[in-house]
Amino acid sequence: MSSNEQPSTLKSVVDGVTGAAQNIIGSVTGSTADQSQGQAKQNKADSEYDASHATAKGPGFTASSAGEITKDNPERTTGSWNQTVGSAKETVGNLAGAEGLKRSGREQNLEGQQQEAKGQAKDFTGGLGDRVTGTVGSAVAGITGNRAAQADYERQHDVGKTQQRGAEHDLQKQAEAEQAARERAARQ
Repeated sequence: MSSNEQPSTLKSVVDGVTGAAQNIIGSVTGSTADQSQGQAKQNKADSEYDASHATAKGPGFTASSAGEITKDNPERTTGSWNQTVGSAKETVGNLAGAEGLKRSGREQNLEGQQQEAKGQAKDFTGGLGDRVTGTVGSAVAGITGNRAAQADYERQHDVGKTQQRGAEHDLQKQAEAEQAARERAARQ
């Protein structure tokens, strides 16, 4: 966890397991107080887990619940643009019976999909790397007592997390769209 106020996925998982264990112990011993405290800890952990994944995704950027804002890899934006333009060309070519325009649009759309995927992979792996480096660096700086370096590493972790969550958001959105398309095709 990068700071005491920031939501942490790892902390939420640990708290959830601890709460479940306390709840089970309360059930076995008949202690309703332990059961209630365990359930409360589990509920808090669920909320923290959700908060640790909270991001606002806009065109070309991601903002996190920690207050970090990251810019998407340029290949993601270019790829998205190429998909939109390619799809429009393909549609116009289809309506006008212009096979060349239709083919050109399809190729541009596919090229855009590849560009966007490369950008997402770069954002995801870059974010993951920054999270790891930030976590390790922060721990080392904390042990050595270098508070300024610790704060810098915590920020690096938070930026990496935001970048990674932005890529995850887009990948999830794409997976949902593909699933919906498969379901529509199956109904036809």
